[in-house]
Amino acid sequence: MRVFVLIFNAGTDNEGIHTVREGDRNKILMFESEDDATRFALMLEAQDFPTPAVEPIDAEEIKEFCQSAGYDWEIVTENSGLVVPPEINVEETDWKPDTDTQESPPEAELSDSELDSIRRRLEGLL
Repeated sequence: MRVFVLIFNAGTDNEGIHTVREGDRNKILMFESEDDATRFALMLEAQDFPTPAVEPIDAEEIKEFCQSAGYDWEIVTENSGLVVPPEINVEETDWKPDTDTQESPPEAELSDSELDSIRRRLEGLL
């Protein structure tokens, strides 16, 4: 079964998977729906997390990873309703945001119509 997980710094040597901390345990959320995973990623971004990539992966691979890393896992079914990130986040993550020393390109200014288009697409996800 294919599921969607949230990956920080996807495709780099500094890749990290998003987990939810419950007590002293980490849990990986596996979303059946890409839209649900995208909504969760946008909510994380609203909490000042770096933007994670929504990546498809085989559920068995995640389960095996969880067993080897001592993590728990949970499948978020498509009809389970809106899943919201915890309000309290860990102060320090096991991975670090990608700190590439290359010069970043200047940020582009978006026109009002482009912003409205992006806003409509994001609202459509909710």
